[in-house]
Order: sequence, then C-alpha cells, then structure tokens
Amino acid sequence: MQPLRILFISIEGNTRNFVENLTAYAAKQHAQDANAPEIVANEISEASDFVAETTPYFCFVPTYLDGGNGIDNGVKELMTNVLGEYIAYGDNANHLIGVVGSGNRNFNEQYCLTAKRYAEKFSAPFIANYELRGVPRDEKRVYDALVARMKEVTPA
Repeated sequence: MQPLRILFISIEGNTRNFVENLTAYAAKQHAQDANAPEIVANEISEASDFVAETTPYFCFVPTYLDGGNGIDNGVKELMTNVLGEYIAYGDNANHLIGVVGSGNRNFNEQYCLTAKRYAEKFSAPFIANYELRGVPRDEKRVYDALVARMKEVTPA
C-alpha cells in the first residue's frame, strides 16, 4: 500500500505531537509488516506555498473557535483558516479522502467542530478524532481508520 499522506495544521503543538507519534507508530507497523503503510506528513502554515495535490491525502485539524457556541448561534473559526484555504486551492479538495479532528472534550458539542465542518465543506468523511495530544491507544485507532479508508478509495 502506498504511504498515507497527512496534511495538518498545529497551533499549540498538540496536532504536531500527535502526528509525530502516529508517524512513529506507522513506522513500527511497517517494520513488522512491509505491507503496512508508512505515513508522510506535511504541516501547512501561513508560510506554506500552495501546490496542486495529485494524490489522496487526509487532513488533521484542531478546533479553535471564537464567538457563539459553534452550533446554533454563530461560529468564527480561528487560526486553522490557512489549512482550509489550502484544501480549497485548485482541485486539492478532490484528493481529500478523510478528516481527523482534535480538540478538548470539555467543549461538548464544539469538540472537533472544525474538523466536522471541513468534512462537510469538502465532502470528505470525518473518520476519527482524539483529544488534545491523544494517547497511545489513539495512535492505533486513528492509524487503523486511515488504513481502512485508504483501502476503500484505492484499488487493490
């Protein structure tokens, strides 16, 4: 299987930390079984050049909101906009095959709201979530979700 490609944005380092741990987990799986895909991850930031994506990828996005409750009385997303702009650039959204969200469960309905909104906006499934920096069991669960989704969209 081809490597799993991840585009992500990390504001406070939580998403970066999780993606690094997930990448290490994938490398261990690949070392044990050459058919287990590795992960190639790219962080998107204000300094990123927008390029045309040509292969399937996943996006990982945290939730940062300001104003309203994010559900029924308004929402203003903060700080993750550049990732959304990158996905919207050219035909990039056509290659997005899944969205993974993170956030703080204390925010109830707002937990992973940005990822859910990205999934809806870009017509890609919301496939997994984890809280803050995640824990080791999240690495296996999210990796398995990525692998399963990749198998759904790519021929055997």
